[in-house]
Amino acid sequence: MRNRPPEAAAAPAPATVHALPGVPGQAERLLRALEWKVIRRLDGLLQGDYRTLVRGSGLDLADLREYQPHDDVRHIDWNVTARLAAPHVRVFTEDREMAAWFLLDLSPSVGFGPEGHAKRDLLTGFVAVLARLLTRHGNRVGAVLYGAGTRAAPGAVRGARAVDAVLPARCSRAHVLHLVHRLIAPAAPPGTAGAPSGGTELRLLLQAGLSHLRRRSTVFVVSDFISAPGWDKPLAQLAQRHDVVAVRLLDPLELELPDVGMVTLRDAETGEQLPVDTHDAAFRHRFARLAAEREAALRESLARAGADTLELRTDDDLLDALLRFMDLRQRRVRTARAAQAA
Repeated sequence: MRNRPPEAAAAPAPATVHALPGVPGQAERLLRALEWKVIRRLDGLLQGDYRTLVRGSGLDLADLREYQPHDDVRHIDWNVTARLAAPHVRVFTEDREMAAWFLLDLSPSVGFGPEGHAKRDLLTGFVAVLARLLTRHGNRVGAVLYGAGTRAAPGAVRGARAVDAVLPARCSRAHVLHLVHRLIAPAAPPGTAGAPSGGTELRLLLQAGLSHLRRRSTVFVVSDFISAPGWDKPLAQLAQRHDVVAVRLLDPLELELPDVGMVTLRDAETGEQLPVDTHDAAFRHRFARLAAEREAALRESLARAGADTLELRTDDDLLDALLRFMDLRQRRVRTARAAQAA
């Protein structure tokens, strides 16, 4: 039995905006609800300094030339200087337009959580809010979708699940609606035609991001990070090239089981089932201990990869989580500016 969240258990519903069933017209209604309840409140906070919250370097390398007396010594390219035996500096052009990419894990385990407030609902709300905020300021957003099991990418390894779709970076509201519609489309349950089989391989999503993202961008990797090993290396490679934010989706029941008697736990991705007695205190203790060990290992891997981390819980409010994240980013920017000025 894989270490998957117990789908039979229930949890209290959080006070947050949730996704609606994937039927025609629901994407428009969901986006309008988010624009009214969340985006209007966030938009004012992002005025002026919004680029510092979600951005890459903001500069593109334009040229290399010999050092002049008035040049900033911090722009000296030491590799070129050593090779040519003469000091050379990098010449940059400012990137007035930011591109943000969402690498989205839509595997079955992301469907876990209370009805209407599952991790996938949280993912949909987060992506809709950030994508609309960015496009309202003229920035482009794109997405790579993985795990829905709708399509295999050409050239994929036989038997391996590749990404389902790559939506190019664009800046219109219609583009955001198209993305939201893809996210609220109902997923096929395990064991049915078209449903993905086997465990999640998050590395495939990250490798697709590495191959598709040519220019430096802000990248949101949205996943519960319940995956086969091997995703940490491509995440670190992404963080070297881009400004990466790991958005971790979490349900409290993945950390601790309640005492609700006999329940059947079902693997979200294979459909495998196992009856357990949650009255057994020793079983609940082992479950919590293993979950805590996995949490510690996951946090260590994310920190080692060099990615910022935002945790979204199904019992938390989406707006509050975004405000906490933006406060963190603003404090980091102020600290970086103070260090440069020193």
